[in-house]
Amino acid sequence: MKVEKSVPMKNFLLKIASLLYGMVISVRNMLFDKEILKGRKYDIPIVCIGNITAGGTGKTPTVEFVVSHFSKQYNVAVLSRGYGRDTRGYRVVDVDDNYRDVGDEPLQIKCKFPNIPVIVCEKRTVGIERLLDEFPDTDMIIMDDGFQHRWVKPYLNIVMIDSTRPVDKDDFMPIGQLRDSLDSLVRAHIFIFTKCPTTISQLDMRLLEASLNKKPSQTTFFTRPAFLETRAVVGAVPVVLPMYSNVIAMSGIGNNEAFYSELKSRYNVVETLSFKDHHKYCAADAEIIAEALERHPDAFIITTEKDAIKLFSCDEIPVQLRSQMFYECVGMEFVSLPNSDAEKTEAALRERLDNEIDKFNDDAYIRGC
Repeated sequence: MKVEKSVPMKNFLLKIASLLYGMVISVRNMLFDKEILKGRKYDIPIVCIGNITAGGTGKTPTVEFVVSHFSKQYNVAVLSRGYGRDTRGYRVVDVDDNYRDVGDEPLQIKCKFPNIPVIVCEKRTVGIERLLDEFPDTDMIIMDDGFQHRWVKPYLNIVMIDSTRPVDKDDFMPIGQLRDSLDSLVRAHIFIFTKCPTTISQLDMRLLEASLNKKPSQTTFFTRPAFLETRAVVGAVPVVLPMYSNVIAMSGIGNNEAFYSELKSRYNVVETLSFKDHHKYCAADAEIIAEALERHPDAFIITTEKDAIKLFSCDEIPVQLRSQMFYECVGMEFVSLPNSDAEKTEAALRERLDNEIDKFNDDAYIRGC
């Protein structure tokens, strides 16, 4: 009888916590909106890529897309909080760093763009000031996951939304996934829906777009993960695995099921090993992995690129196990919009990005910056 009562009580307490969280967020946003609390502007464009929900929404591939786009014209730097790291404060990420010191996502970005400064700092204003002091040629900062960090006032806000988790039907944490209010979406310039199924229709896209109650000036794009290649965890060399091979899918990201679903289109997934986002692999995990391989001796292990970053030099997982692991490199594939193909849709996003930064440069010229 006590067990039966404990479940409604737990749900009630979670609901109260969710309501309190929402109230705090609303008051905080109001203070910034009325400029009682003031975010800081900078003389170079700050491009923020964020979301309003907990869990994976596909920010990292988008950061990589935006960095790749702008680094052809600007001296770009990336600033991240470095979520999940064991250190604190300001730190410049190096390709040889351990993910425990800098975070898995910043290290992944650094390995993709070794010549671009990648900085981790939980206090973004401190991070920006030190970054500009140490890298004075920087003329654009890409701020990863900074939509809620309102002490910095970005020039361009790109908000990621998981198409499989509509925000208008969600609740505040901890009962739901929302970590910011729907009203905050008014600050966005560009929305990117991620993880769109291959079967998504034009009606589905219109309904998702309508759920945002967006302004005419806000632009919406739809994407899905694009498989690029498979690499071995040991050596990071490209490999080709036979289609429909038996695989054990292993994932520690914000939405493991989306990764498994994508794999099932090309492989026979015989088992899944799920870990929480930003999971730190340990000796106990090695036993779990070894047991899975014993159950499926003819299977490969396929994991995510973010997990592979942690497994490259993970002493807790023996090299004998890591030699049987492979990881998927993914990018963004654009979903065609009405009267447009995927290439034109991607070009439209690139044009919107360029136009926004051109406006910043024109304003800076007028101000005499």
